[in-house]
Amino acid sequence: MPEEPEFVQLLTPEGERVEHPSFAFDGDDEMIASMYRDLVLTRRIDTEATALQRQGELGIWASLLGQEAAQIGSARALRPQDFAFPTYREHGVAWCKGIDPVALLSLFRGVDQGSWNPLETNFGLYTIVIGAQTLHATGYAMGVQRDGAVGTGDDDRDTAVVAYFGDGATSQGDVNEAFIWASVFNAPVVFFCQNNQWAISEPIDRQTRIPLYQRASGFGFPGLRVDGNDVLACHAVTKAATQRAREGSGPTLIEAFTYRMGAHTTSDDPTRYRLSGDLERWKLKDPLARVHAYLTRHAGLAEDFFADIEAESDVLAHRIREGCVAMADPHVLGIFDKVYAEQTEELAAQQAGYAAYLDTFETQTGAHA
Repeated sequence: MPEEPEFVQLLTPEGERVEHPSFAFDGDDEMIASMYRDLVLTRRIDTEATALQRQGELGIWASLLGQEAAQIGSARALRPQDFAFPTYREHGVAWCKGIDPVALLSLFRGVDQGSWNPLETNFGLYTIVIGAQTLHATGYAMGVQRDGAVGTGDDDRDTAVVAYFGDGATSQGDVNEAFIWASVFNAPVVFFCQNNQWAISEPIDRQTRIPLYQRASGFGFPGLRVDGNDVLACHAVTKAATQRAREGSGPTLIEAFTYRMGAHTTSDDPTRYRLSGDLERWKLKDPLARVHAYLTRHAGLAEDFFADIEAESDVLAHRIREGCVAMADPHVLGIFDKVYAEQTEELAAQQAGYAAYLDTFETQTGAHA
C-alpha cells in the first residue's frame, strides 16, 4: 500500500480531533453539527440527481460523492461578498451559496444553461470547459482590486475570489495562465483544487511528477495540501487563504486530497480502469462518517439529531424530484436568443433557417396524418 501524503488534518477518519501547528478550526460543536447537516443534504442532492439521470430525467450528472467535505468546508469559510467560480460538480458550494438544488438540475436536464443570477448569489454559472473558470476568477479578482475592495480593513467590503477545479484541470493551459496572471498582479484569488486522483480515466501520476500544491512555488505564491475528506481542515485552510487574499497578500493554491467515490459522470464506468480495492480503502475515510463519529462520541448528540436530518433529506429529495419532472421543455429556437446581448444579422439568418427546417417536420407529420 502506498504511503499516504502529508496534509493538514484536524479530524481523523475515526472522528478524533487532532492539532496542527499552523491551522485550527475556530468553530464550536454547534457549527460542526450544522456542517454535518450540509454534508448529508448535499450527498442526498447528489444521490437523487444520479437516480433521476438513470431514470431518463436528466441527460447527464456529475457526481460529487466523496468530495462533500472539501466543498462544504471551503464554502462555509467564505464571506457573503466572496465570489466562487465553480466547475460542473460544485453542488456543495452551490448549496452553501443558497442555490436551489432544482436550479442545478435544470442545466443537466437541458432546460437552460444555468438559472441563477451570479450577481445575486456571488456564485458563477457552472463551467463545462475544463479549467476556463480559473481565468474568469483571476480576471474578476483583478477587478476587485481595481474597485478598491482589497486590503481596506473593512470586513464587509474586502473580497476574496475562489476558483474551484479538479486535478485534471491542472494539465490545461488556462489554469497555468491563471496562475501566472494571479501571481504577477497579486490577485485576491484562492485556487481550490479538488484532487480526486482521477481525470476521468487518467490517474494523477500520469498528470504530474510532483504533488500538485508544490506547483504554486514555481509561480511565486504559496500552496498547501489539506485532507479533502476533513471538513474542519478544509474550512480552516480556506478561511486562512481567503483572509490572506482579502488583506492584499495575493493568491494561494489549496490542494484538497480526496477521492472520487463514484464515476466521473453518469456516462462513465470507473470499473473499467480503477481497482475496487482502492475504492474500499477510501470508504473507510468517508467525510460524513468521521463527522458522525465525532458528534456521537465527543459532542454527545443523540440519535434524534441524525434522524431529523435524514427526515429533512427525504423531504428535500421529494422536492427535487417533483421540481425536476415538472420543468417545462425549452422553446427550441430560444437557443439563438442568448448568444449575444443584441441579435446579429448572421445569427438571425441561422435562426430563420433552423425554424424553416423544423417546419418541414411539422409539414411531413401533417401530411402523414
